[in-house]
Amino acid sequence: MVFLKKSFALGTIVALFASIGVAQAAKDDDEMLEPLRTHSIYMPYIDNDLQNRWFDFGGDAIVNTNRHIRLTQDVPSQSGWLWSRLPLMAKNFQVDFQFEVDGKGDGIVGDGFAVWFTKERAEQGPVFGNRDRFEGLGIFFDTYANGRHSHSFPYVMAMLGDGRTSYDNDNDGLANRLGGCEADFRRKLVPTHGRITYNSGSKRLHMELQTNAWDEWTTCFTLHDLVLPETYYLGFTSHTGEVHDNHDIISVTTNIIPKSEDYVVHRVNNTPPPKSASGLGTVVKYVVGSGVFVAVVVFAYKAATKRNDMKRF
Repeated sequence: MVFLKKSFALGTIVALFASIGVAQAAKDDDEMLEPLRTHSIYMPYIDNDLQNRWFDFGGDAIVNTNRHIRLTQDVPSQSGWLWSRLPLMAKNFQVDFQFEVDGKGDGIVGDGFAVWFTKERAEQGPVFGNRDRFEGLGIFFDTYANGRHSHSFPYVMAMLGDGRTSYDNDNDGLANRLGGCEADFRRKLVPTHGRITYNSGSKRLHMELQTNAWDEWTTCFTLHDLVLPETYYLGFTSHTGEVHDNHDIISVTTNIIPKSEDYVVHRVNNTPPPKSASGLGTVVKYVVGSGVFVAVVVFAYKAATKRNDMKRF
């Protein structure tokens, strides 16, 4: 019986070691991400001067300080945009954006919205509210099919523009598509998110979506050998034609990430995954660095042993 009590006390102490080690490891992993305030935006979006220090709004965009930035309303012939004022200089970054697409229509709706990493900024045009013949990357959240396809809509796809090539509008970008996926992101009951992770060293871009359940991420596509312009801005645009919808941006969170080629996040709120080191190695690393904690643990163990020895008599 005494042996069991000692074993229980020792097990409790080891569990305490492990929990503190894991918590410290998670904290250090969180610190690997460096928030980039210049390319992040949240409610209430504007300051006392009805401006935002880091972003511009334009076209038909409407700012609701308690809810969203509405790029277009659910009415025909609108075009709105949200663009960073400064270029995105980070070579390795992650952009997590919450969005919402909905409207009164249950049948044919459109047209969708786009996320941009381009050399140009704030130039309205026919490609989801942005200029054609752009230079850089466009990711299109398309809700209206102009032609017949083997896949369903809504559809998410990527195009790398060279400044000369036009978007293949009649075929919904089929001639330009680098990667894409079907994605049911319209009129959802859960918050819908997109997450774009880019590493300039490996030239890889990873696109993930959260559309079905909170913290349930699915890979839409991964692009390889992707080179962005030397200077590019972050933007969100949308337009409507005869068909229409509300297209809202709720928040944008941009972080600078480590240079590791295999860095892909699969946890909510931009929290990186635990390191691959073993649990024991992590525990030893952080316990050794905390003399005070070791002293407390030793004292607790001796006290528990002394109590058990006294009970034997």
